[in-house]
Amino acid sequence: MAGRTAGPPPQGAPAHPVAQAEAALVRHYRRLVRLAYLALPADRDRHSRVLAAHAAVQRALPSRWSRPAGPGAPAVPDEDPVYAALRLRVVRAALRPRPAHRLLAPRVWGLRLFTPGGAEADAALDRELAALDAPARAAFALLAGERLTPGQAEEVLRRAGADEPARAVGRAGELPVAAEPDPPAFDPCAVRVQATDLLRRRRALGASLAVAALALTTTAAVLSGPADSGPHATHPLPVPPAGAAPDPARLVRVAPDQWQHTARVDFSAWPARGDRRDDTALLGRALTAWAQAGRPGPQTRAEPGTTTAPPTGTPQLLFAGTVDGTAVVVLYDGGRIARYTDGHGGGLDLARADDSSVTTAGAVVLRRQGTSARYLLAPWIEAADVRRIDQPDAPAKPLDRADGVTAAAPAASAAGSPAGPLADCRGAAVLQVRSSPVIAERYAFLLADLGGLVPAHLGYTPPPDRTQPAPEPREAVTPEALQAWARGGCAVPDGTPGVKRLDLWTFAVQQLPQNAGTASWVCLRADRWNGEGSAATAVLLPGARGPQRTGGGPGRACSRFEQDTVGSTWWRSPQGTEFLLAAGSRRVARITAKGPDWTADRPVPDHTLAVERPARATVSVEAVLDGGTRITPMR
Repeated sequence: MAGRTAGPPPQGAPAHPVAQAEAALVRHYRRLVRLAYLALPADRDRHSRVLAAHAAVQRALPSRWSRPAGPGAPAVPDEDPVYAALRLRVVRAALRPRPAHRLLAPRVWGLRLFTPGGAEADAALDRELAALDAPARAAFALLAGERLTPGQAEEVLRRAGADEPARAVGRAGELPVAAEPDPPAFDPCAVRVQATDLLRRRRALGASLAVAALALTTTAAVLSGPADSGPHATHPLPVPPAGAAPDPARLVRVAPDQWQHTARVDFSAWPARGDRRDDTALLGRALTAWAQAGRPGPQTRAEPGTTTAPPTGTPQLLFAGTVDGTAVVVLYDGGRIARYTDGHGGGLDLARADDSSVTTAGAVVLRRQGTSARYLLAPWIEAADVRRIDQPDAPAKPLDRADGVTAAAPAASAAGSPAGPLADCRGAAVLQVRSSPVIAERYAFLLADLGGLVPAHLGYTPPPDRTQPAPEPREAVTPEALQAWARGGCAVPDGTPGVKRLDLWTFAVQQLPQNAGTASWVCLRADRWNGEGSAATAVLLPGARGPQRTGGGPGRACSRFEQDTVGSTWWRSPQGTEFLLAAGSRRVARITAKGPDWTADRPVPDHTLAVERPARATVSVEAVLDGGTRITPMR
């Protein structure tokens, strides 16, 4: 037998099904490419993602006849089965992208392709999609792009081999649908074109030709070498000795407007700035210091969780210039920021910077003197102000800057409180910055210097509204957020270098007994660049000078992975009565408090409890969620 072949198409099928598939692919090409672009992983820049989307659709064309939509009834009634089969192949490719396919993707030499920037809603949606896994992204593409029902989308994902398609559809359903049916920001067929860095491309071409010539010479030497050299006597390229620094001339430099043309808006989109960015001697000293950072000595300072290993590959130059009479160089290797300070008393400072974003890559501390600092702002920062965290009603003061370098601004002292500058309640200053409209319209956020290289991003989540879904974290720039940070910021669980983000969440509001006013219950969370985190609960009482901390510790409490919390404290009313106060987050349905000889156990529709007692005593508090799970306060 000559082997198995595909059987003939069933009765009524077209005589040339592959040709019919090609016609359907051409007819619906733009629709399929947009589907692939939405569903593909967001770990690439927009240029690579555009090309990958086109490649995924072009590879969807079958080489021989197969059943159009798989076994059983079609996923979508009355739909063209040929198009359904092509869509299924595109979704399957997006769910499980193969590394080899990146190598086989179309190539565009000398040009960069990118979709238009889009509106603020499009940028926000792109950030939301980047946080989803592959099945959820594909589900969103089917719901928003293909306008399928949740049931139809779940069926397509099931046939494509997705794990937990119902969960993926549910997660995708939480995202807002794009404002317009086909926003240009997600259309890989409506691309803009820009030239790449011409000088760097010319250098790369010259280096490639030199390597090719050397490889040809080496091959010839091996083939025509002495007879006693043997078949394994090769002549490899020389390897730099351990601890050798990269060549300053090969430092990565990106175009000044790269941040406008990539979906990866982080430190990799920063251009090289500073008046000494072409000073090869200074750059060489900085690279040598980093290459030798792992050796013992006082000249290298690494923030907690940051390795002192040499840079991975050739670093990217972010800054080289003179700051307050001292030469400073800032480098980035994709995972760490390195700041080299030249001269006596200088050295190398290293900090984690992986998985950065528009906000967490908003600034770097260039130079610190006492309690003031100069920052290098991201190229997408359009305006910067300084404000006191304890004066929410005071106007922010504009901060001058030139080529991204700010004037001296109040900042943290590297040798401050072990808990950080926000914990001393003495009015730490924060940066309030506003991004370019290219990123998002009127998008502002706060950055707090904690004594390290990269300031922490401050977030805020307002109190829950029982008539609305749980609120999402937002920027801490509204009057309500500024008031909350002014009153509760002193309770931050960790304000030391290496913190990536600080969040303040008002999880309950309690009407106090005896008409004594309102108490706000907050949870403050600190997330570090190395993935660790800690949280603390506190209550903000009327007339109190600061927050009253009620619990805290390391872990993922008060994060999106653990959103339920409860806290308790003793409180004396203005009339002298002692009360045990307790409050829980929006899913807390019942609170139980047990004292030495008493118990209070009751439903709490407003998520709060107040128990009058004649004297304070040791108590235990437990909350029951609406699903029956029991939780206790942080200790």
